[in-house]
Amino acid sequence: MTRLETLNGSSETLDLEITIENVVASASLNQEFNLIDIMKNFRNTEYRPKRFPGLVFRLKRPKTATLIFSTGKMVCTGAKSEKLAISAVKRVVKELKAGSIIVLGKPVITIQNMVASANLQNKVDLETAADLLDNVMYEPEQFPGLIYRMNDPKTVLLLFSSGKIVCTGGKSEKMVYESVNNLYELLDEYELFY
Repeated sequence: MTRLETLNGSSETLDLEITIENVVASASLNQEFNLIDIMKNFRNTEYRPKRFPGLVFRLKRPKTATLIFSTGKMVCTGAKSEKLAISAVKRVVKELKAGSIIVLGKPVITIQNMVASANLQNKVDLETAADLLDNVMYEPEQFPGLIYRMNDPKTVLLLFSSGKIVCTGGKSEKMVYESVNNLYELLDEYELFY
Protein backbone atom coordinates (compact mmCIF):
# COMPACT_ATOMS: atom_id res chain seq x y z
CA MET A 1 0.00 0.00 0.00
CA THR A 2 1.23 3.46 -0.83
CA ARG A 3 0.20 6.60 1.02
CA LEU A 4 -0.11 9.49 -1.41
CA GLU A 5 -0.78 13.16 -0.77
CA THR A 6 -3.39 14.55 -3.13
CA LEU A 7 -3.21 18.10 -4.48
CA ASN A 8 -5.77 19.36 -1.94
CA GLY A 9 -3.59 18.11 0.93
CA SER A 10 -5.66 15.10 1.96
CA SER A 11 -3.93 11.77 1.96
CA GLU A 12 -5.23 8.52 0.57
CA THR A 13 -3.98 4.98 0.59
CA LEU A 14 -3.61 3.43 -2.84
CA ASP A 15 -2.45 -0.07 -3.69
CA LEU A 16 -0.28 0.26 -6.78
CA GLU A 17 0.27 -3.53 -6.86
CA ILE A 18 4.05 -3.23 -7.26
CA THR A 19 5.57 -6.64 -7.89
CA ILE A 20 9.25 -7.40 -8.42
CA GLU A 21 9.30 -9.74 -11.44
CA ASN A 22 13.03 -10.33 -11.91
CA VAL A 23 16.28 -9.33 -10.24
CA VAL A 24 19.61 -9.58 -12.06
CA ALA A 25 22.68 -9.77 -9.85
CA SER A 26 26.31 -10.08 -10.88
CA ALA A 27 28.99 -11.66 -8.74
CA SER A 28 32.71 -12.14 -8.95
CA LEU A 29 34.88 -14.75 -7.29
CA ASN A 30 38.21 -13.51 -8.76
CA GLN A 31 39.36 -16.97 -9.77
CA GLU A 32 39.31 -19.20 -12.82
CA PHE A 33 36.86 -22.12 -13.17
CA ASN A 34 36.96 -25.23 -15.31
CA LEU A 35 33.36 -25.25 -16.50
CA ILE A 36 33.60 -28.83 -17.79
CA ASP A 37 34.41 -30.01 -14.25
CA ILE A 38 31.34 -28.19 -12.94
CA MET A 39 29.16 -29.67 -15.69
CA LYS A 40 30.38 -33.20 -14.87
CA ASN A 41 29.64 -32.80 -11.14
CA PHE A 42 26.14 -31.26 -11.37
CA ARG A 43 22.99 -32.43 -13.13
CA ASN A 44 21.27 -29.05 -12.84
CA THR A 45 23.71 -27.40 -15.26
CA GLU A 46 23.87 -26.78 -18.96
CA TYR A 47 27.08 -26.02 -20.84
CA ARG A 48 27.36 -25.70 -24.61
CA PRO A 49 30.56 -23.72 -25.27
CA LYS A 50 30.01 -23.67 -29.05
CA ARG A 51 26.79 -21.70 -28.47
CA PHE A 52 27.57 -19.66 -25.35
CA PRO A 53 30.72 -19.28 -23.20
CA GLY A 54 28.94 -19.59 -19.84
CA LEU A 55 27.60 -22.52 -17.88
CA VAL A 56 23.98 -22.30 -16.66
CA PHE A 57 23.52 -23.45 -13.05
CA ARG A 58 19.82 -23.80 -12.17
CA LEU A 59 18.35 -23.77 -8.68
CA LYS A 60 14.81 -24.83 -7.79
CA ARG A 61 14.76 -22.76 -4.55
CA PRO A 62 14.97 -19.91 -5.14
CA LYS A 63 14.02 -20.59 -8.76
CA THR A 64 16.93 -18.94 -10.54
CA ALA A 65 19.50 -19.49 -13.27
CA THR A 66 23.08 -18.44 -12.63
CA LEU A 67 25.52 -18.08 -15.49
CA ILE A 68 29.05 -19.03 -14.46
CA PHE A 69 31.97 -18.00 -16.64
CA SER A 70 35.49 -19.44 -16.61
CA THR A 71 36.75 -16.05 -15.36
CA GLY A 72 34.89 -16.53 -12.06
CA LYS A 73 32.22 -14.01 -12.99
CA MET A 74 28.58 -14.96 -12.42
CA VAL A 75 25.19 -13.51 -13.39
CA CYS A 76 22.06 -14.60 -11.53
CA THR A 77 18.58 -14.05 -13.01
CA GLY A 78 15.06 -14.98 -12.05
CA ALA A 79 14.98 -14.01 -8.37
CA LYS A 80 11.91 -12.13 -7.13
CA SER A 81 13.77 -9.94 -4.60
CA GLU A 82 17.25 -8.58 -3.76
CA LYS A 83 17.44 -10.95 -0.83
CA LEU A 84 16.61 -14.01 -2.98
CA ALA A 85 19.17 -12.99 -5.65
CA ILE A 86 21.92 -12.73 -3.04
CA SER A 87 20.78 -15.97 -1.45
CA ALA A 88 20.84 -17.75 -4.83
CA VAL A 89 24.42 -16.69 -5.60
CA LYS A 90 25.56 -17.79 -2.14
CA ARG A 91 23.76 -21.11 -2.56
CA VAL A 92 25.44 -21.75 -5.94
CA VAL A 93 28.83 -21.09 -4.34
CA LYS A 94 27.96 -23.42 -1.44
CA GLU A 95 26.87 -26.17 -3.84
CA LEU A 96 30.05 -25.75 -5.91
CA LYS A 97 32.12 -26.25 -2.75
CA ALA A 98 30.03 -29.28 -1.73
CA GLY A 99 30.57 -30.71 -5.23
CA SER A 100 34.38 -30.65 -4.87
CA ILE A 101 34.89 -27.45 -6.85
CA ILE A 102 37.53 -25.31 -5.18
CA VAL A 103 36.18 -21.85 -4.38
CA LEU A 104 38.76 -19.56 -2.82
CA GLY A 105 36.80 -16.55 -1.61
CA LYS A 106 33.36 -15.14 -1.04
CA PRO A 107 31.40 -13.71 -3.96
CA VAL A 108 31.22 -9.94 -4.36
CA ILE A 109 27.54 -9.45 -5.32
CA THR A 110 26.03 -6.41 -7.05
CA ILE A 111 22.38 -5.88 -8.03
CA GLN A 112 22.47 -4.82 -11.69
CA ASN A 113 18.80 -4.49 -12.61
CA MET A 114 15.30 -5.03 -11.34
CA VAL A 115 12.18 -5.42 -13.41
CA ALA A 116 8.88 -4.73 -11.69
CA SER A 117 5.26 -4.45 -12.71
CA ALA A 118 2.66 -2.18 -11.17
CA ASN A 119 -0.90 -0.97 -11.61
CA LEU A 120 -1.67 2.73 -11.24
CA GLN A 121 -5.39 1.90 -10.74
CA ASN A 122 -6.43 4.47 -13.37
CA LYS A 123 -6.44 4.72 -17.15
CA VAL A 124 -3.83 7.12 -18.53
CA ASP A 125 -4.08 9.60 -21.42
CA LEU A 126 -0.84 8.65 -23.18
CA GLU A 127 -1.24 11.18 -26.04
CA THR A 128 -1.38 14.12 -23.64
CA ALA A 129 1.34 12.60 -21.44
CA ALA A 130 3.64 12.43 -24.48
CA ASP A 131 3.02 16.16 -25.10
CA LEU A 132 3.45 17.31 -21.49
CA LEU A 133 6.23 15.14 -20.06
CA ASP A 134 9.96 15.36 -20.74
CA ASN A 135 12.13 12.33 -21.54
CA VAL A 136 9.36 10.32 -23.21
CA MET A 137 9.02 8.34 -26.37
CA TYR A 138 5.58 7.42 -27.66
CA GLU A 139 5.02 5.87 -31.08
CA PRO A 140 1.74 3.93 -30.80
CA GLU A 141 2.06 2.54 -34.35
CA GLN A 142 5.20 0.68 -33.25
CA PHE A 143 4.59 0.02 -29.53
CA PRO A 144 1.40 0.58 -27.50
CA GLY A 145 3.19 1.98 -24.45
CA LEU A 146 4.82 5.26 -23.58
CA ILE A 147 8.49 5.00 -22.58
CA TYR A 148 9.39 7.39 -19.78
CA ARG A 149 13.02 7.85 -18.72
CA MET A 150 12.98 9.03 -15.13
CA ASN A 151 16.03 10.96 -13.95
CA ASP A 152 15.60 10.53 -10.20
CA PRO A 153 15.73 7.72 -9.44
CA LYS A 154 17.29 6.70 -12.74
CA THR A 155 14.86 4.13 -14.17
CA VAL A 156 12.86 3.50 -17.33
CA LEU A 157 9.10 3.02 -17.08
CA LEU A 158 6.86 1.58 -19.76
CA LEU A 159 3.41 3.07 -19.27
CA PHE A 160 0.26 1.67 -20.89
CA SER A 161 -3.13 3.38 -21.26
CA SER A 162 -4.64 0.75 -18.92
CA GLY A 163 -2.51 2.15 -16.08
CA LYS A 164 -0.26 -0.92 -16.04
CA ILE A 165 3.45 -0.18 -15.97
CA VAL A 166 6.77 -1.98 -16.17
CA CYS A 167 9.74 -0.44 -14.36
CA THR A 168 13.29 -1.39 -15.33
CA GLY A 169 16.76 -0.23 -14.35
CA GLY A 170 16.24 -0.10 -10.60
CA LYS A 171 19.20 -1.18 -8.48
CA SER A 172 17.12 -1.66 -5.32
CA GLU A 173 13.54 -2.30 -4.32
CA LYS A 174 13.48 1.19 -2.78
CA MET A 175 14.35 2.68 -6.21
CA VAL A 176 11.53 0.72 -7.85
CA TYR A 177 8.92 1.83 -5.30
CA GLU A 178 10.14 5.43 -5.47
CA SER A 179 9.97 5.43 -9.30
CA VAL A 180 6.42 4.08 -9.41
CA ASN A 181 5.24 6.51 -6.73
CA ASN A 182 6.95 9.45 -8.47
CA LEU A 183 5.30 8.52 -11.77
CA TYR A 184 1.90 8.27 -10.12
CA GLU A 185 2.31 11.70 -8.51
CA LEU A 186 3.50 13.23 -11.80
CA LEU A 187 0.54 11.85 -13.76
CA ASP A 188 -1.84 12.97 -11.03
CA GLU A 189 -0.31 16.46 -10.98
CA TYR A 190 -0.82 16.83 -14.76
CA GLU A 191 -4.33 15.32 -14.48
CA LEU A 192 -3.50 12.57 -16.95
CA PHE A 193 -5.73 9.95 -15.33
CA TYR A 194 -9.27 9.33 -16.56
